[in-house]
Amino acid sequence: MASILLWNCSSGSENESLMVAEELTMQQADGTISLRLANAGRYNDIADPSNNTAEWNVVFSKAGGYKVWLSSATRDTVNLNYSTSVKVNLSDSQLAAIPECDKIIRNSADVNYPYFRADSFMGSIYISEPGEYNIQVISDKVMPKELETQTESMSENSRLLAVFISPETR
Repeated sequence: MASILLWNCSSGSENESLMVAEELTMQQADGTISLRLANAGRYNDIADPSNNTAEWNVVFSKAGGYKVWLSSATRDTVNLNYSTSVKVNLSDSQLAAIPECDKIIRNSADVNYPYFRADSFMGSIYISEPGEYNIQVISDKVMPKELETQTESMSENSRLLAVFISPETR
C-alpha cells in the first residue's frame, strides 16, 4: 500500500513538470514578448479539449500596459473557426475572446501553404511591476506536441501558433 502511495505521489509530480515551460521567456529590448506554442509547457485533456492548456514563465522588465495578440495558422482568412473562447490568464487578469482575423500575415515563415498566419487581438493587460509572471492559454486549439508537425493530416482549418505581447503606445 505504501509503495502504491509513493508511486502515485512521484508520478503526480512528473505530470506537474510537463505543465511548466522549460525556459524563462525574456522581454525583448523593444518591450515585446513572443510566446510560441512549441516552447510552452502543455496539458491536453482528451475528454474535454476545451481545457487544453499552454503555459510560459515570462520575465517582464518594464511595467505598463500591453496588448495581447493570438497568432493562428488558418486556411480560411475570413473565419478562424474557433468554437469556444480562448482564455489568456496572467496573474489576476483574464482575457477571453473568440479569435477573429484582425490581421492576415502573408508569406509568414511561421506557416506553410495552404495556411496563412492570422493575428487576433485579445485585449490589454497592465503589469504593475517588473518581475516573473506565469502566462496561461486555455483553448481546444492547444494541440499536443506530437500532433504539431502533422499539419497535412489536420482536418481543422486553424490551430494556435503563439501569443504576442507588445507595449501599448499612446
